[in-house]
Amino acid sequence: MQLITKNYCKYYCQKYSSIKDYYKKIHYLALYTKRKQLSYRKIFILIFIFFLIKISIYSQNNSRVITTGVPFLLISPDARSAGMGELGVATSPDIFSQQWNPSKYVFGDIGKKIGLSYTPYLSKLVNDIFLANITYSLKKNDRSAWGFSLKYFSLGDIQFNDLVGNTIVQQGIERPNELTFDASYGLKLNQFFSMAIAARYIRSDLKLSSDADPTPASSIGIDISGFYSGKTFSFKKKTARFRHGFNISNIGPRLKYDEGGQKNFIPTNIKIGSSLDLIIDEVSVLSFNLEFNKLLVPSPIATYKDGVFIGYQQPDVSFIKGIFDSFADAPGGFSEELKEITWAFGLEYIFQKSFSLRTGYFNESIEKGSRRFLTLGAGFDIDFANIDISYLFSTSKIRNPLENTLRFSIALPLSNQNTSIEESVKEIND
Repeated sequence: MQLITKNYCKYYCQKYSSIKDYYKKIHYLALYTKRKQLSYRKIFILIFIFFLIKISIYSQNNSRVITTGVPFLLISPDARSAGMGELGVATSPDIFSQQWNPSKYVFGDIGKKIGLSYTPYLSKLVNDIFLANITYSLKKNDRSAWGFSLKYFSLGDIQFNDLVGNTIVQQGIERPNELTFDASYGLKLNQFFSMAIAARYIRSDLKLSSDADPTPASSIGIDISGFYSGKTFSFKKKTARFRHGFNISNIGPRLKYDEGGQKNFIPTNIKIGSSLDLIIDEVSVLSFNLEFNKLLVPSPIATYKDGVFIGYQQPDVSFIKGIFDSFADAPGGFSEELKEITWAFGLEYIFQKSFSLRTGYFNESIEKGSRRFLTLGAGFDIDFANIDISYLFSTSKIRNPLENTLRFSIALPLSNQNTSIEESVKEIND
């Protein structure tokens, strides 16, 4: 991935991909920025950010981990979904459905909502790297709904200095960042099924102001989603409901950081999931959720230079071809294709629609990134707002950047809302 902006710095970051050369990336970047007096700590953090999401740093040159540009799009922005193993394609509707499945808005409450969330990133190392999100939803009738969201990922402040003689002169602060803005429209096609489409603008500003071309990289993405919310039925003397959902997100052109650089795929992926809501009584609901996810990005292929194997790299193909190829291009065949699928399982218990307890587990193959973690979460209704928090425990040898980090989100109803529990009980009684 060519995410470092200076030309020969990019060269070395691409050249060295094994664990034994990982710290060479830091070394060469440090050599380049020595005159600017950029700290090794910040250099390490920057490179670490770029490679965290989908690159396992212990992997050798035989690694076939799928990488993409703008990997922050894969980070869960809200604490509710984060508390259930980072899933949400088939869970009950909420204000943050824009990230997971905007089709769910149609089955939510009529009215307006706004949601805010904050996720500290690498909080053990720095305090100025974070993911912030604001979401707004509008449902005027029973058939359609709109959703809007802004997601901002800050990589913190970097102080640059010049060494003039024996004096350090400050040259200003750089603030690399990435953001997205998206809008969605959902329509209920019948009593039980809805579909939605979303359009997303993606902007990645990782360049320095001193670059010859400081223009940020940009792209667009399209989401196509569907959501099924079935009738309530009797299950072991209780009332239950099945929900199913899918979302093909970030369908769009590859991202190019500069004219001489390689194009990077954005994280196009497909989510498929199911949920079972068990309505224990008029005030309690227990939800079981299962979700599968696969990146629709080509698998890395063996690359040779002068007849010598130098590692695995993604093929230079269009994003459309990359989507179709991603289902059957793994060098290891069908077994490797299965390893490219992640899964998550989550539980949510809601009491009196005022208090929630959540837990979940996320699993990714060791060969494909080794993201494995357990999550805990809770939610509180304090009359005028719903507040959610979540916490993550890594179960992998690879450290997770969100490990031991509290995530927060708040939802503010801007109009009167009906409770889904009341609606469910009324439906079964009818």
